[in-house]
Amino acid sequence: MAEKQTFQQSMDRLEEIVTKLEKNEIVLEDAIALFEEGLQLVNSCDEQLKQFETKVTTLMDIYETGEDDE
Repeated sequence: MAEKQTFQQSMDRLEEIVTKLEKNEIVLEDAIALFEEGLQLVNSCDEQLKQFETKVTTLMDIYETGEDDE
């Protein structure tokens, strides 16, 4: 796979895929390939969201305790 996309790039691509699939104007093989790409993007976005959540939680813990590990 090429370089990792940003969260926003992944979401934009997902939107493109959904639009193409909703139009129902592509052949089945292409639709399946787009669906598979979409699933990979969803998994990537989910992983990124989990990482963001962990980072925010860590930052909030530091803020609330007044500690700074740096």
